[in-house]
Amino acid sequence: MMFLKFIFAMFLGFLPGIVGLIFAPIETGQNAWYSTLVSSSLTPDGWMFSMMWAVLYFFMGIALFMIMQTTDHSNRHDKTSAYTLFTINILLNMLWTYSFFGLHLPEAALIVLTALIIVVLFMAKAYLRISKGAFWLTVPYLLWLMFAFYLNGMIIYLN
Repeated sequence: MMFLKFIFAMFLGFLPGIVGLIFAPIETGQNAWYSTLVSSSLTPDGWMFSMMWAVLYFFMGIALFMIMQTTDHSNRHDKTSAYTLFTINILLNMLWTYSFFGLHLPEAALIVLTALIIVVLFMAKAYLRISKGAFWLTVPYLLWLMFAFYLNGMIIYLN
């Protein structure tokens, strides 16, 4: 049963990346749009984005698994909050990808990203009440989202 929970948590952790592959910035096709944008000089290469997101999705899956594994029945409300916030996080993460790469609306994507950062802050707080390890696995994700906010904002500013 624990192995199935782990697989489920990892699947959910990677779900935004799986969905995001549909809208990945490729050089040909509908997402050639991305390559025409002027971006910040701090924008990492594409391989770096892929690697970072893979690591972050892995961390999110592990953090969710840690939350799922807690057996303290006194924190049932905390776990419900954590699961709800994780779900909203996943949906907003996918919506950002769709808004930015699918609809080519960086302004809308920035609004979604703002909401995503706020939700992840609350999610991290909920995780902290349940598992310090899960909380610390959320910190790099939050930092990367803040960096993504800067990059998204610079695309709006420069274009």
